[in-house]
Amino acid sequence: MGDQGDNYYMMNEYGLCPSWALSLGYMGVAAGAVLSNWGSAWGTWKAGVSLLNTGIRHPGSVMKNVIPIVMAGGIGIYG
Repeated sequence: MGDQGDNYYMMNEYGLCPSWALSLGYMGVAAGAVLSNWGSAWGTWKAGVSLLNTGIRHPGSVMKNVIPIVMAGGIGIYG
């Protein structure tokens, strides 16, 4: 009786949610993934432009400026 009562309660619990709530949650997850990867691409582009300018003006300090590109890639993976 305890298991049947718990299942009955969960069925009623789901019945209280509106029909569009699930799709709204999935849209939030998709928006988070898209915006995270878009921000990572933007950061990689900006850091790449900066690296090219640094390579032209100060060729010896190029390797120090690779770190922002790697970090922007990490944001896309773990975002």
